[in-house]
Amino acid sequence: QVQLVESGGGLVQAGGSLRLSCAASGGTFSSNHIGWFRQTPGKERVFVAAISRTADITFYADSVKGRFTISKDNDENTAYLRMNSLKPEDTAVYYCAVFWSGVFSYSYAREGKYKYWGQGTQVTVSS
Repeated sequence: QVQLVESGGGLVQAGGSLRLSCAASGGTFSSNHIGWFRQTPGKERVFVAAISRTADITFYADSVKGRFTISKDNDENTAYLRMNSLKPEDTAVYYCAVFWSGVFSYSYAREGKYKYWGQGTQVTVSS
C-alpha cells in the first residue's frame, strides 16, 4: 500500500515562494500519476495540479497556472509542487494523492479518482 507524506508548508509573505514535497513509500511510485489538491476550512478539496506517471504530462488549475510547477522524481519517490508569486488566496492545507481509477487525461481534476491521501501540509500566505 502506498503512503504519502507532504512537507514544505509554512508561513510566507505574498509574492514569496515555497516548494512542497510529497514523499512516497510502498507501491511503485513510477507507476503512479500524482495530484495536488488544497482545502480551506469549511470547503471541499479543490484540484491544484497533476502529473503523469512518467512526468511528461502536467495539468494545472487556472488559478495557479503560470505560478505553480509540479514535478516528479521517480528515483527519489517524490513529487514536488513549486509555488511562486504566492497570494493570500493560496492559503490552504495542501494534499497529494495517487490517481487511482479512470482515464488520467480526462479525470485528473476529480478528487474521487484519487486515493492514498497524505496528511496535508499547511500553507499560509500573509498580505
